[in-house]
Amino acid sequence: MTAKTSPLLVIDDVVTEYRTGPDVVRALDGASLTAGPGESVGIVGESGSGKSTLGLLTGRLLPSGARCPRGRVLVDGESVLDLPPDRRARLRRERLAYVPQDPIGALDPTLRIGRQLRLALRDTPVDLVALLDQVRIRDPEHVLRLYPHQISGGMAQRVAVATAMARKPALLIADEPTAALDSQVREEVLRLLFTLAAERGTTVLWLSHDLGGVARWCGRIAVMYGGRVVEDGTTADVLAAPQHPYTAALLAADPARAKGGTRLLAIGGTPPVLTEDPPGCVFTPRCGSAAGDCRTVRPSPRTVAGRAVLCHHPGGTPVTLPAPKENAR
Repeated sequence: MTAKTSPLLVIDDVVTEYRTGPDVVRALDGASLTAGPGESVGIVGESGSGKSTLGLLTGRLLPSGARCPRGRVLVDGESVLDLPPDRRARLRRERLAYVPQDPIGALDPTLRIGRQLRLALRDTPVDLVALLDQVRIRDPEHVLRLYPHQISGGMAQRVAVATAMARKPALLIADEPTAALDSQVREEVLRLLFTLAAERGTTVLWLSHDLGGVARWCGRIAVMYGGRVVEDGTTADVLAAPQHPYTAALLAADPARAKGGTRLLAIGGTPPVLTEDPPGCVFTPRCGSAAGDCRTVRPSPRTVAGRAVLCHHPGGTPVTLPAPKENAR
C-alpha cells in the first residue's frame, strides 16, 4: 500500500484585508487550497479575484497595511503567518521563490545584472555564467555587465526565473510571469520555467489569466472569485466539464476556445469589492442559475465530480447575455 504524500502547501480558510481610507477591503474571504510536492497548480480568475494576494500571502510578502484575522498557511508544515522575522526570512531563502509579473520593475535600476544576482544568491555558491546559460541567455558574460534598462523584457524574465530556481526551491510562486511578453517569448519562458521546476521537483503556483497556458502546463486548476477558491480539480476535468457557473462563464468568454463565427458570452456585471461580509454567494448578481438560497446562505465546499466546488447548485450553467436588439429605424 502506497503511503499518502502530505501537502507541501496548505492554505486553510484564510481571510486577508486591506484598509483603503475608511473602508476595509477583504481581498481573501475564506480562501483554501493545497498543493503537493512537485505539483503544478494554475490559479485563474478575473482581476480582483484574489490571485495575487494569495500568492503574496503564501510567501508572507503582503504590504504592511494588510492583516490576516483568520486562517492558516503552512509550507512544509511550518506556519508562515506565525513565524518570527528571522525564520520567515530563512523560509523564503531556503524553501520559497517568487517570479514577479514585472521583472524590469523588480530589478534595481542602479545595479548591474551580475551584481544583483550575486546579492540575491550570496548564500548559494553558483556560477552566474552557467546559471544564465541554463535559462538560454546568449552571451551571459556580456549580460551580467548590463543594467536592467539595457535588456529586454523577455531577458529580464529569464533572469528572474534563473534567480528563483538557483536555490532549487520547494515552492515557486509565479504571478503572471509572462504578462508583458509577446507570444513566442511567452511560450519559451513558460517552457523554461516548468521544465526547471520538473527537474527540481518544485511545486508551482502559477497565477494567470491564460487558460490555454494553464491547460498545457498545470495538472491542477483552482478558479478564484470574490476572494475564494470556487472550483478546484484536475485541469482536464475542470476544463472539460466545469461545475461552478463562474468557471463555465470564464470558459465561454475565452476567445481561444470559441468556434469560428460564434459569439462570445461575456460575464455581465462587475467583480465584487468585498467591503462587507455578503450574506450569500458573492457570484449571485452575475449568475445565470442563482436561486433563493444563493442570496441568503453562504455556500460551503462540496465534492462534485471528484473535485471541490463552492456552489449551492453546481452544474456549470454559464452566464448568458440577451440577444442583441435590432437597430431602431
